Amino acid sequence: MKTIISRGLTLVSIMAVCIACGNTGRTLTSATGSIYECLVVINEEPLTQEQLNTVAKLSLVNEASGYTEPVTTTYDLVEAIMSADMPCMPQVEPYFRLTQVSTAQFDDMFKPTRNILFVDINPQKYTQLKTKVSNDYWSTPQAICRIQTPSQEEFVTYWLEHGEEIRDWFVNQEIKRQVKFYRASTNKEARAILQQQGYDMLIPEDYIVIMDTVLGGATTFSLRNPITVAPEVRLLWCCNNKGTMRRDLVVYTYPYTDENTFTLNYLNAKRDAILSRVVSASVEGSYMGTEYKVFPPQMRAITVQEDEYATEIRGLWKILDGEAMGGPYVSHTRLDQVNGRVVTAEAFIYAAGQKKRNALRQAEAILYTLQLPQDTVK
Repeated sequence: MKTIISRGLTLVSIMAVCIACGNTGRTLTSATGSIYECLVVINEEPLTQEQLNTVAKLSLVNEASGYTEPVTTTYDLVEAIMSADMPCMPQVEPYFRLTQVSTAQFDDMFKPTRNILFVDINPQKYTQLKTKVSNDYWSTPQAICRIQTPSQEEFVTYWLEHGEEIRDWFVNQEIKRQVKFYRASTNKEARAILQQQGYDMLIPEDYIVIMDTVLGGATTFSLRNPITVAPEVRLLWCCNNKGTMRRDLVVYTYPYTDENTFTLNYLNAKRDAILSRVVSASVEGSYMGTEYKVFPPQMRAITVQEDEYATEIRGLWKILDGEAMGGPYVSHTRLDQVNGRVVTAEAFIYAAGQKKRNALRQAEAILYTLQLPQDTVK
């Protein structure tokens, strides 16, 4: 049995701040632990040979992953998914940093933890598998997911099928917390620029406006695919350059004219064509590009509003014909159905030699606040 200390997730002792809890009338303490840390409450048991064979076939752990422990127990199985490498990062960083305790070890010290995953395998208590999620039960902000099942076999089958969904649920809880924080203080100038175009976004107050421009002239330059940047491209660029880490946010829009717009190749080419014109480094002639060889950009559909979807792309940016600079980026692209325009909001990070997961996730949360004319007000 691995010790609690070896799992990480240092539970920081902080002074409790009492906060009213909705309609329950209870008071909650402030959650302990840092963002993107999770406590896993599970009785660690060895997997059967059949289960080990199934896990081996799925190749849950990449050979180049920062997660190096073999998957031999129920907790290892949880860890392989919850602590998997985040995609398109310049160095290995996990989705979540975990700690593990048994059900007997879970006591009042652990109850305020901000993210808790309970796995309770007990044939005496349960007749079928159930999953329940809740928020702000022992502390705030807090997210709890409980998996209750009568057998290890049912848990393994369920986790292999739905583990990534549960991980994404915890990620979304962290994003919602960050969005709530942003609502308290935003950059009025940046928001006004977007609102003039019919859009809105909770751009934080500590981001300053660097550029608000319309890209003019006929341009067919692209790093990968020839594509025209029409004069109708409107771009807003904001930056937070405080401390040793730089966070940038760009929002650019252009007319929707091609039914193949929402494809990886098209959006990559559009990104290269637009950002290469506005983002450069200190060396004359340098410009921003996209890394395609080592970690090619990855695309997926995500839900950003109750009934609205966005195309998310994660990748690595780099400076070409200049300094050796680069870092991770994430973008959301949506269709403005009212005005017939494509809207892309992107966050990119520069922090040489530093971990970037938390900073990228915090900047990424801004993208989820983008509102188009067809969106209902949250």
